[in-house]
Amino acid sequence: MTVQEQFVYPTHLTMIQEFSLGNRPLVDLVREIQTIYCSDDRPWIIGFSGGKDSTCVLSLIYMALLQLPAEKRKKHIYVVSSDTLVETPVVVDMIKKVINTINESAPREGLPISAHSVVPKTDQTFWVNLLGRGYPAPNQTFRWCTERMKIDPVSEFILDKVAQFGEAVVVLGSRSEESASRAQVIAKHKIDGSALSRHSSLPNAYTYMPIESWSADEVWMYLMSAPCPWGGSNQELLELYKGSNQGECPLVIDKSTPSCGNSRFGCWTCTVVTDDKALHGLIESGANWMKPLLAFRNKLYQSRQPDNAEEYRNFRRRTGRVSYNSGDINDDTVQEVRHIPGPYWLSKRQEFVRELLSIEKQINDDGEEIELITRPELHMIRREWLRDPNEPDWEDSLPGIYREVYGEDLDWIEDDAGAFTRADSETLEKLSEKYGVPAALIRKMLEAELQVSGLGNRRGILNSLESILQRDWEDLEAINERNQSFRKRGKSHVEEVKDEFAEFLN
Repeated sequence: MTVQEQFVYPTHLTMIQEFSLGNRPLVDLVREIQTIYCSDDRPWIIGFSGGKDSTCVLSLIYMALLQLPAEKRKKHIYVVSSDTLVETPVVVDMIKKVINTINESAPREGLPISAHSVVPKTDQTFWVNLLGRGYPAPNQTFRWCTERMKIDPVSEFILDKVAQFGEAVVVLGSRSEESASRAQVIAKHKIDGSALSRHSSLPNAYTYMPIESWSADEVWMYLMSAPCPWGGSNQELLELYKGSNQGECPLVIDKSTPSCGNSRFGCWTCTVVTDDKALHGLIESGANWMKPLLAFRNKLYQSRQPDNAEEYRNFRRRTGRVSYNSGDINDDTVQEVRHIPGPYWLSKRQEFVRELLSIEKQINDDGEEIELITRPELHMIRREWLRDPNEPDWEDSLPGIYREVYGEDLDWIEDDAGAFTRADSETLEKLSEKYGVPAALIRKMLEAELQVSGLGNRRGILNSLESILQRDWEDLEAINERNQSFRKRGKSHVEEVKDEFAEFLN
């Protein structure tokens, strides 16, 4: 069977000319796309997630431009895909194939289209925040990942084009059928008498949703009835959906767009849902090599559960202070005061990194090509560990963990923050026991001194030391007892510290 014999229509153009979807002939929709495209000089940005809806929109626009005379193809169209660096691997591979194909075929066809992949800044990736800073795995109440990893990179790309051209049109595969809330958002920002809507959060940006009235079945009918306009078929996409039995994760460009926490294609690390059905489905469909990813994701999910907080998470926040979730500990009206768990313990982060690297190595040794964590992320995580506000990694453990797993070293940067040795740490622990001063407190004070050592201007060192002294350095029981004592004297911990060390800090 030839490629053409797989389809209802031998070519994409034939389908456009003969087929109707969304209660209108496809040829009318293509004309609408052409009219809006030619009506002004605003560049278009197509949000491409690799799923069925965004693939459908990309195909329609590609076809619409193909049918325009060359002299009317004046303004550029940017196809932008957001790679969080923890996307489901098979989805990433498929997106890369489409992006590469578009970048090869569009110039050949004389189309002003280019495809781009945007990623979060290294200091804002999932692993740098979770493994480096110790952020707990995201959940429904603390979904810190979406804005950093999805919204910000795409928004930055869009705003760059807005700054360059004055305005831009963002083309999305959003459909009203997706959810009632999504339908309300689409209607709310609609401009009367126009196919465009105002972007919900980005100034001078507009959105265009050419398939907003289509059903999911109509999207599949479009995708599977003819070859892709850039060649090939959408069979791989269909098989992916069959395997996972789920929907797609839309390209998130604002907080009203549903993110990946609803069993859709998205991040394999997502812990917003209890069970990752998409990942389960892919494994059950034969992707057995992804089993370790699911097991690791489940471990992250369990680490987020309240019953496991003491094992996995520091009782201090990253500010160095203990916070309470039932009012202040000084409030007599509160019957039971519990502390709010802070970041993951450094030991747990070290354990996670070791396991993640081991999984990555094993998968590659078994014949799959995959990078679960980038090397720039490892460098940034090491930096975060060395300067951790509560548990500075004096032993500079990450290079050793990497060597343990891979049997080789990365090109690590020499860093004064990692200048201390295990022997130094053991000496400090002994002195801590002898004099009753927390070892971590001395570590942070030495770190503050190192940061200004050798500088002619030591401005700010006293403020740094004062900030360090005001943190909670004892164990949780001692901190609670101290705070109760301060309450009786009518003073806070910060006030007590300022009084005690006033002669040194003034």
